[in-house]
Amino acid sequence: MTYEPMMVPGPRSNRTLRTVLIVVGALLAVCCVVGTCVGLWLYRSVKDSVEPARVATTAFLDDVQAGNYPGAYGQLCDRVRDTMTQEDFARIQGAQLKVRSYEITGVNVSNYNGRVTATAHVEAVQEVTGAQFSQVMTLVKEDGEWRVCQ
Repeated sequence: MTYEPMMVPGPRSNRTLRTVLIVVGALLAVCCVVGTCVGLWLYRSVKDSVEPARVATTAFLDDVQAGNYPGAYGQLCDRVRDTMTQEDFARIQGAQLKVRSYEITGVNVSNYNGRVTATAHVEAVQEVTGAQFSQVMTLVKEDGEWRVCQ
């Protein structure tokens, strides 16, 4: 009797590892693309909600710095305008030290029970003394426009 060896199949190529690596690589690529898109959307959403309050603060401070007190008074909220006349506002602003330069370092917007408010953090330098000071300005959204409500 002769001995016949059993037929053993040849070694299979290791395609499983390659397939797993391709799938993992594709998933990582999709996650990166989705993460980038979500990040850009979030950045734009935050910027779109904060930028109008920043612009309103800048316009108010520019008017005060230029001595355009009627223009600055027009950017005040109703509550402040109800308690102060335009002449009083101009007199108070005219008596204060002038600001040489300023920088808005941060703006926070919040919505609490439908009342939209913002705070703007301002770093300023006085014209005569060169002293630096910080100020937090409060803004409210009235009739779709941001108004300074100190």
